[in-house]
Amino acid sequence: MRKEFGKWLMDIAKYITTAVVLTSIFGSVEQEWIIYIGGFISILLTLGFGLYLVRDKKERD
Repeated sequence: MRKEFGKWLMDIAKYITTAVVLTSIFGSVEQEWIIYIGGFISILLTLGFGLYLVRDKKERD
């Protein structure tokens, strides 16, 4: 179950990346830096926690 949740979090990071890229291409937002910083922090958190959950038990010991 732990690995599945980790994979799900990594998928969420991919979706956030896609949303940030598409917003920057197609959107006309006045303060783009907020989208970039918020997206970058969200991507780092979800990807990092997802990778932490997916790694093997042998590595953790």
